[in-house]
Amino acid sequence: MNRRRPGAGGMIFWAAAAWALCAHHAPAVLAQPLVVATYNVRNYTSADRLTPEGFRPDYPKPEAEKAALRQAIKAMGADVVALQEMGGPGYLAELRRDLAAEGADYPYGQAMLAADENRGLAVLSRVPLGAITLHRDLLARRRGAEEAEPVRRGLLQVEVPRSAGSISLFVLHLKSRLAVDKEDPRAEDQRVAEAQAVRDRVLRVFPEPAQARFLILGDFNDLPGSRALEAMESRGKLKVAAWVNAVDSRGHAWTHAYARQGLYSRFDHVFVAEGWRHAITRAWIEDSEATALASDHRPVVVRWGDL
Repeated sequence: MNRRRPGAGGMIFWAAAAWALCAHHAPAVLAQPLVVATYNVRNYTSADRLTPEGFRPDYPKPEAEKAALRQAIKAMGADVVALQEMGGPGYLAELRRDLAAEGADYPYGQAMLAADENRGLAVLSRVPLGAITLHRDLLARRRGAEEAEPVRRGLLQVEVPRSAGSISLFVLHLKSRLAVDKEDPRAEDQRVAEAQAVRDRVLRVFPEPAQARFLILGDFNDLPGSRALEAMESRGKLKVAAWVNAVDSRGHAWTHAYARQGLYSRFDHVFVAEGWRHAITRAWIEDSEATALASDHRPVVVRWGDL
């Protein structure tokens, strides 16, 4: 039987109930390091696409990209993978099924759609999960705007039980840089407002971040040093989270490639609770060959070791 109850600004599910495929698994507390990744999987849903055969409306992600995505996920070996641009539960179930058929079993997970009903957030996990909160009610009021707007992808919160205490993962996908508002032509103010809304929700859950154990991760659509990322680090004098640096095997730090203009940017990020910087024992950008075909983004991976 599914159990649910209202959460702080969202709805909480227990992981075994959130995904019926996992209902027979009992949560366990693990002692070994936890490897967590964030990955924008580029429209793992039905979308308008330009294919070799021409433009196709409402078209699925090509099978070659799906196969490459699975190879990329297997290559990074993460225990928990936070996904962006994922369709609803059916698409996540497909990915989980195809991974399992190739020997990579991720029996736990949750997909979330919010105001954006096509591209959402999701989590795949090889380890049992605790409570899951779907924060669909976040509002962001950008500078100069008369009214607040929904944070279109919402915020997905997942608890991962550990022997030293649960680790909370907050998964996000901030507003893209494409915008039609001439007052905010690159949507920078909107991303800042969304980052502030996410940060404030994290602080509602964990009012004392120095004592909390959490990661904030996802596609921020913005660069290190930007106002959106600075908003995630602190609120006034209160330190909230620290940005985690990462590079690939060649020392390169980009995670997003815009092939049309030949631009390489760092849009995907992980923040760790201010008091737990020392827990991140390794961080890297996955650059296996499959990532070039799977998506226009590359995953950022971190290892949390309970020291």
